[in-house]
Amino acid sequence: MSKSNKSRARTVFVCQQCGKESLKWLGRCPDCRQWNSLVETTVTTTTVSARPVSPVNPPQELSQVVLEVADRFPLNLSEVNRVLGGGLVSGSLVLIGGEPGIGKSTLLLQVSASVTLAQDTVVYVSGEETIRQVKLRSERLGIRGEKLYLLAETDLEVILNQLEQLSPRLVVIDSIQSVYLPELDTAPGSITQVRECTLRLMQWAKLSGVPIFITGHVTKEGAIAGPRVLEHIVDVVLYLDGEQFSAYRLLRCVKNRFGSTNEVGIFEMKSQGLVEVDNPSQVFLSQRWDEAIGSVVVPTLEGSRPLLVEIQALTNPTSFGLPRRTANGVDFGRLLLITAVLTKRVGLRLGNQDIIVNVTGGLKISEPAADLGIALAIASSARDMTVDPQLVAVGEVGLSGELRAVSQPDRRINEATRLGFKRCLVPKTSARISPAPKGIELIPVSTLREAIRVGLIRGKLRNRSDED
Repeated sequence: MSKSNKSRARTVFVCQQCGKESLKWLGRCPDCRQWNSLVETTVTTTTVSARPVSPVNPPQELSQVVLEVADRFPLNLSEVNRVLGGGLVSGSLVLIGGEPGIGKSTLLLQVSASVTLAQDTVVYVSGEETIRQVKLRSERLGIRGEKLYLLAETDLEVILNQLEQLSPRLVVIDSIQSVYLPELDTAPGSITQVRECTLRLMQWAKLSGVPIFITGHVTKEGAIAGPRVLEHIVDVVLYLDGEQFSAYRLLRCVKNRFGSTNEVGIFEMKSQGLVEVDNPSQVFLSQRWDEAIGSVVVPTLEGSRPLLVEIQALTNPTSFGLPRRTANGVDFGRLLLITAVLTKRVGLRLGNQDIIVNVTGGLKISEPAADLGIALAIASSARDMTVDPQLVAVGEVGLSGELRAVSQPDRRINEATRLGFKRCLVPKTSARISPAPKGIELIPVSTLREAIRVGLIRGKLRNRSDED
């Protein structure tokens, strides 16, 4: 059947954040609500006459599909394996984002070196650094580089040709904003180039069965540039973040087609690269002061891993008409809910108080199990009394001031016992279903008012003894 191609160029305005196209310029994107993100772009469309479709891969019955052991292979970095769901899946496309200098390239170089330990070939494509610059980083990390091939190239066609010749076990593209397709008229890093290059890499990964890591730049808000476009294409989306002046880095998963999205990997940045943290609970509590006011330890769950974190709160009379609420590491809506319950059900006068809640170590807690710890920290600061330093607290707070059970209380309590805590505030329903392990006392409470009375009693006694 004969076919004819007709090309036609047109000008549209494309949002650089979500890919929304508009026939006219708009100050604000109607989809992602970002300001000044629409850029004028010339798009060339090609119409091709109809032709018969011949599928490359015929349909297969699901019951006849056989999985092989090689479909997922673990890395020598247990924290990365945890976040990926047990290891890399063959043919998967993994996107990792983070702020400049956070350690993305360092982590991917270490991942590449771990794959070469099994005598597998890895291709590291650097579009932003020269081969010598990558070599300097590898010497600092102590990576010799056998079976690790470096390619300083930005033309995606050349990159794919080299990959076909080398037949690697793993490919790293650093970064996706630096590569381009010559047939597109737009500049590298534009939303059109990023989308088409990612699609081309995805097709190559699925056909060859080789997993690909790609790094992505982030916006001022901390999201990957063009997040909706890239996150919809790739299989796994990882974020590497951490506080600016902290040595700890957290590897989070926000999308995973092959595993959980609740896992987090914890690393410490040292001179030899990113080092895995074996005991994160002890690390996050190492600088805790037992006599601190407004400080509570909460056993949380990050995926399948129990973590003990310190939640701090500070209340202070407001200097403005309306009090401020600041939440670092906790959900702002949960903070407003807990503040309202403390005011209405417990009787704390917080209407004229600025309230600041912070989770130390740069962690972010999204589960309601931290509600009781947040409430205790706020009450401790408001009443200027310390919380029992040997106490941990876990529980969800309801609007009536009742405490509700949380998931997997036994794992949380065991982690607190392992680090030497003697008492644990838990909802009564959790105390009935979770027997206390040896070395820790479970204190069942049914309401938030009762929990504050029990949790702050040692602070009252210490204050009275100090006065005497």
